Amino acid sequence: MEKNASFQKRSIPMLILGVFLMYFYSGLQADHLNVLTPYYQKLGWLATTITNPVTWAGFVVIPATLLVGTLLLKFGIPKVVVPSAVIVGISTICLAFSGQNVVAYSISLFCMRLFILPFQMGTFMLCTNWFIKSRGRALGMVVTGSPLCTATFIALLTIGVNGIGLPKTYLITGIIILVLAALVAATIRTSPEDVGLYPDGASDAPEHEAVEPGMSFKEVFSNGDAWLLVFSLGLLQFCITSIMPFFVVRMNMTGSTPALFLAFLSAAAIGGLFASNFFGFLDDKIGTVKACLALCAAYLLAIFGLLFMGKNTIPALIVAAVGIAGITGGTGTLHPSITAYVYGRKKYQAANRWIMTVQAVIMAFGIYFMSTILDKTGSLNLAYKIMVVLVVIAVICLLFIGRKPDFDRQNNA
Repeated sequence: MEKNASFQKRSIPMLILGVFLMYFYSGLQADHLNVLTPYYQKLGWLATTITNPVTWAGFVVIPATLLVGTLLLKFGIPKVVVPSAVIVGISTICLAFSGQNVVAYSISLFCMRLFILPFQMGTFMLCTNWFIKSRGRALGMVVTGSPLCTATFIALLTIGVNGIGLPKTYLITGIIILVLAALVAATIRTSPEDVGLYPDGASDAPEHEAVEPGMSFKEVFSNGDAWLLVFSLGLLQFCITSIMPFFVVRMNMTGSTPALFLAFLSAAAIGGLFASNFFGFLDDKIGTVKACLALCAAYLLAIFGLLFMGKNTIPALIVAAVGIAGITGGTGTLHPSITAYVYGRKKYQAANRWIMTVQAVIMAFGIYFMSTILDKTGSLNLAYKIMVVLVVIAVICLLFIGRKPDFDRQNNA
């Protein structure tokens, strides 16, 4: 980032808000099921009753991803993220007061999962619009919200539920989301050009700025790299979607004590804070594709650590924790960056709405994949072995993507 005071004054507050958007995206997408599930199970609810609204919303997210991407292109980030945040905030408050009304609970949770989507898509678009040379580090900064969430959000919700009860805890959470919506409206702008600036605080417009942003499905996927994007980061996202909601389940199956696995989960989350910036640094210094290959290594560490874990097996826990730190910090950082690598910042959102839509189909089956294998085999070992194969496929796809240079950086070095 060039030393441009006006650019820094505008971009830094937006990046800080991006951290909070990613924090709540991670927490309210699915992670808070770790709190809702035991709470409602004590009230006699079935696990499927508790989690089904998130599963249903996961399938609706598939077409919604395309819609949100189109709306972001047409109306800009604030006009999409702010109304979504208002709906998420109100839905969270409604869940707080749903009690044992299954219908009210299901509608509230469904809306939370569905309308949280623009938090992520808008934040990624913000970083790719405002940064080229520093794209990796900008994404690395905002993605710290995800591991920060892993380290604190469930713990804070648990403390709240145990202390003041679930209704008041979710009421406070909903109010915080509404405040966040107001801050986004006042602070975030879609691109630096909206306020008379250029990416990275440069004094001149970057090359390739004459590109028209609209792209059809055919135009996007006529580029063979589109399918490589789908099956590289898409498969990695499937893996993280499968791994994280079942981390505690895996620990319980091995007989590890809660104090032990929660300590390692917290350590992994804290490590993720550093990992997001580390992968952003790698992105800017050695290139996006090489950084993604390093991310694949982190996935293999996480998967092998979980696969070979036994009761209180410290070495396997350490390997899993290191891997989970890498995947929670690196996936969000590099997913938008690899798309911008292929299409450039001007075509990023036009292409990303199609790429993410197809990837969402893959991701939607993550929880079902794990649950089905667990129900059929009584173990998660088969799931982890399958994920190893998926990561290998992702590596092959990334190697093919790497045969071409970065769209923007090659001309704006």
